[in-house]
Amino acid sequence: MSGVETLLAETDAPSTTVHERLDVGDLPPPEPLQLTLETLADLDDDAVVVQVNDRIPRHLFPQLDDRGFAYEVLDRGDPVVTAIWRA
Repeated sequence: MSGVETLLAETDAPSTTVHERLDVGDLPPPEPLQLTLETLADLDDDAVVVQVNDRIPRHLFPQLDDRGFAYEVLDRGDPVVTAIWRA
């Protein structure tokens, strides 16, 4: 199990799902936000997006709330892992 999967196991994200990993830490703003929202638009009901970033994606949270997604952030430094799934 990789470090990201180990962190993901600590969240409330559904465990019997497909995980799609997005590494966005090297992208300049607003690309991480845009890429994550584009990925979520096509997300299957039983999937979880795992965003791996170098910071907490604070601008993403209101967008997720507005779209009805659940999420949990694990900030242990670098990387910051955000699990996102349909609520």
